[in-house]
Amino acid sequence: MKAKPLKTVFKITLTFFIFVLILSCQNTSKHNESVMLEEVEVDQDFESVSNQGSEKVLKVGATTNYIPKNLKIIKSAKAKYKVKHVKEATNEIKQVATKYGAYISDMRFENNLYQKANRFTIKIPQQYFDSLMDSISGVAEFIDYENITTKDVTEEYIDLQSRLKTKLEVKKRFESILRKNAITVEDILNTEDKIRIIQEEIEAAQGRLKYLSNKVSFSTIHIDLYETVDYKEEPVTYNKTFWTKSKNALSFGWELIENILLGILHIWPLIITGTLLIIYIRKRFKQR
Repeated sequence: MKAKPLKTVFKITLTFFIFVLILSCQNTSKHNESVMLEEVEVDQDFESVSNQGSEKVLKVGATTNYIPKNLKIIKSAKAKYKVKHVKEATNEIKQVATKYGAYISDMRFENNLYQKANRFTIKIPQQYFDSLMDSISGVAEFIDYENITTKDVTEEYIDLQSRLKTKLEVKKRFESILRKNAITVEDILNTEDKIRIIQEEIEAAQGRLKYLSNKVSFSTIHIDLYETVDYKEEPVTYNKTFWTKSKNALSFGWELIENILLGILHIWPLIITGTLLIIYIRKRFKQR
């Protein structure tokens, strides 16, 4: 009779142990799933962060061609283009230049037996430099060359600014000395001489800064346009027409009259003297 209760207790204990084991396995699987989900979320977060970082890198890379405002860059270009008609191409470029606030500083037109050419210089605001160059290239039939140069004058510009600031402070100190400490005539003259020297240096620095600012603000583009023409030999001889000969004859006759009148005016004393002499001789002959 005692064996049955023992078996029953064993079965109950075994059943309870199996039940606990199943529960633990379920909890473990749920924990693993939650861990996997967390890992997936972390991976997604990492990818989003990396994508954001890459976007930032792309944005930074995209702005590498942009010139910051604190940099002082002088841009200039020299270009030569073959066009169909020089005058028409020149007018088109003038219109585009006016659109971008540019102006033509000088122009030289040439025409010979081989080609027609027009050379001119454009002053263009720096921000429209590339746009104008692209527009000019669109007018050309053939591009002989395009040379673009840049010069960084940031270091010189900043150095001039710092020097100018220092010189202005020194000038103020000299002026203060002149007002308060200069007593004798010699002290006044020496202080004024130093102020004069420092003022000349200030004006030179200001002039250089203004020059650099103008060069940076307005870029320079030298343009050479040309069109080819059919070669025509110069005639060895030139046959004049009747109308041309008549015009030349009339012109020669008028010039002859002018020369005779001018000759008479040049020798008027001799004419008057000769006339008086002739009159005198005739009178003497009549008296005899």
